[in-house]
Amino acid sequence: MAALIIMAEDEQRQPLLLQNTSPTDRREQEITPSSSSNEAEAPPPPNQRLISLDVFRGLTVALMILVDDAGGALPSINHSPWFGVTLADFVMPFFLFGVGVSIALVFKKISSKPLATKKVILRTVKLFLLGLLLQGGYFHGCNHLTYGVDVGKIRWLGVLQRISIGYLFASISEIWFVDHIMVDSPLDFVKKYYVQWMFSLLLCSIYICLLYGLYVPNWEFEAPSTNLFGYGSGTQTVVCGMRGSLEPPCNAVGLIDRFFLGEHHLYQRPVYRRTKQCSVNSPDYGPLPPNSPAWCLAPFDPEGILSSLMAAITCFVGLHFGHILVHFKDHMQRLFLWSMSSFSLLISGYVLKLLGIPFSKPLYTLSYMFITAGASGLLLTIIFYVVSLWFYS
Repeated sequence: MAALIIMAEDEQRQPLLLQNTSPTDRREQEITPSSSSNEAEAPPPPNQRLISLDVFRGLTVALMILVDDAGGALPSINHSPWFGVTLADFVMPFFLFGVGVSIALVFKKISSKPLATKKVILRTVKLFLLGLLLQGGYFHGCNHLTYGVDVGKIRWLGVLQRISIGYLFASISEIWFVDHIMVDSPLDFVKKYYVQWMFSLLLCSIYICLLYGLYVPNWEFEAPSTNLFGYGSGTQTVVCGMRGSLEPPCNAVGLIDRFFLGEHHLYQRPVYRRTKQCSVNSPDYGPLPPNSPAWCLAPFDPEGILSSLMAAITCFVGLHFGHILVHFKDHMQRLFLWSMSSFSLLISGYVLKLLGIPFSKPLYTLSYMFITAGASGLLLTIIFYVVSLWFYS
């Protein structure tokens, strides 16, 4: 998945940081602050890279492989069934955060906003279609005559689709919502990016209002033909009639996905089938326990529309870290600002949890976004310190 993210960025991203210099020169490497000029900047040497970001991506890929391969044997590191955070729940935010940092570096200078927008849209479409090809259900029944494309059951959203949505929002805001002024002080930094921050706050507000304000009525779904404990195939009814619920059956995230996408286009094996209500082997998958609720068999997409809106905020957090890298020359100043931002996010996440907003990756709750974005920033800070200030010193 990291290779796909890099593919989506590298056509426009100019390699940054780290020339073929001596160790002393490497320690002094930095990104030149952007100016108000709209003239195209001479491209940097092709062998420059931001090594700390590459290491961050590599560790994220390694973590993804670990949880994918070992998650089945060790449910404690697998995705949390609904509420809570495990090791696997940090993989997606790490990728989104890395995309945000990269966007800040890519659009440090923009010679043509319409051209940059066109390229962003094309990359978004390519990444979305690639995700649709890989996760949309095209390859099924390979050993049977049913092999082919089941248009009625294509899963429209998935991991790469979510990344493409975050990339689109963050890139468009970076192109159009940033004031092209010189950054010579913290106040200038705020003036340059405050519109972008307001846009991300708007997205966050829309998510909160819909999550807690939408009324979720009773709804029906078609149960699969093979299941246990008396739930035959046919229509099953889930009783809701409430608003503001974050539980699996009656949340606004599922309501919006069922309305716009349709139940047949959602993920058919949702993570809440590993909850105690739905699995005798919880937190792992297993047979349904006696008297389990009907919604245990219902579909739910963990990369749905509303949750992807909040997931895009993680890209904006990555943008903020990338902006600090671009505009602040001193390494220790960068580390200080990154550390302050990371710990602020972590503390905010825990405070929100204490106030009643639980960690939930399937819903991508506000507290989950804060805690995972803060962990992403802290990891990048540590890597930057080790790679740029210690390893190359």
